[in-house]
Amino acid sequence: MKIRLPVLALTASLALTAVPRTPATASASGQPAPSIQLELPRPTGPNPVGRDILPLVDSGRKDPWVPESGPRRLMVSMYYPARSATGGPAPYMTTAEAASLLQRKAPGAKIPAEVVSGTRTHARAGAPPKQGRYPLVVLSPGLGLPRASLTFLAEDLASRAYVVALVDHAYESSGTTLPDGRTITCAPLCDQPEPPEGGQAAITANRTKDIAFVLDELTGRHPAWKNARMIAPKRIGMAGHSLGGDAGAATMAVDRRVRAGVNLDGTFHPAVPLDRPFLLMGSRSDHVPGKDRTWDDGWTKMSGWKRWLTVARTDHTSFTDLSVLQQAAGMSGPDALSPRRSLEIVRAYVGAFFDRHLKGRKQPLLDGPSPANPEVAFHAP
Repeated sequence: MKIRLPVLALTASLALTAVPRTPATASASGQPAPSIQLELPRPTGPNPVGRDILPLVDSGRKDPWVPESGPRRLMVSMYYPARSATGGPAPYMTTAEAASLLQRKAPGAKIPAEVVSGTRTHARAGAPPKQGRYPLVVLSPGLGLPRASLTFLAEDLASRAYVVALVDHAYESSGTTLPDGRTITCAPLCDQPEPPEGGQAAITANRTKDIAFVLDELTGRHPAWKNARMIAPKRIGMAGHSLGGDAGAATMAVDRRVRAGVNLDGTFHPAVPLDRPFLLMGSRSDHVPGKDRTWDDGWTKMSGWKRWLTVARTDHTSFTDLSVLQQAAGMSGPDALSPRRSLEIVRAYVGAFFDRHLKGRKQPLLDGPSPANPEVAFHAP
């Protein structure tokens, strides 16, 4: 399964793609703030984007990875179309989360955590919601990656009139800051010499329970989110990266509420029968037919609408925000797509997929190769 991010030897070369700050101020560590700033690409939709942080506790289920911690806890970032771009900028992640990400994915990095946590986003914290009811898309990150790694997609979908629930799965992320200020990591799970009993499939199965609980909390009679009235409960989709993409398919197999799903560059553990729309989208190097046998197997088990796309000159990181970090660190190959281009492609096809299957809008982009996107190949094994 694709769960590893290349170790990033972060250095001052970040200045090559970062934008300057003005003027320098004190950082959270008390030192002068870095004079550089990373920035995510702007959302493509017409709506301003709001964001709330929603902590959830499943009191009916003990945490499977650290039982002594008590009930299963999830941190969820809720993105939504806003009435206006009021309120402060939504922070990318906490400094503690950034420090944990750098320690796990970029040991020895010569960059303050504040540079990563200060990545410029485009959502506004607590912005007033736009009136109306909108499809809900649940996003699940790869194992060992924080939910923030899919911020580029969450913001874009919200700007295109979706509500988005971006989920951090406790002890499966490089770092998750809880409401009490503590930051937990995936060390108990990710540092085991062997996967848990049942292998990667056990982690995926646990995520299906996480997602079912999130859907219950967002669409039940007494929703946990104050803006839950925005959600159209019969128009729900799910997308995920790596293990999160596997979890999307596994969730659809057991929960009929999810009508359409997307797997971004993730291996199946195992492939499951699906009778609803599903999009496979991955790197050309790893996911052409015959390369990942679980995709070949999964394709034959999909009886609904389906597409299999690969993107040239990409790697596993290209489908996440961390591609911005990778390029800034000078770790991208000389022929690699720029993060701006790779994230633009992911946004375009994932957005078109959900527009077609959750909003009923025709999307010629999904009908075959496009001269505007020569990097994208359609496969029909």
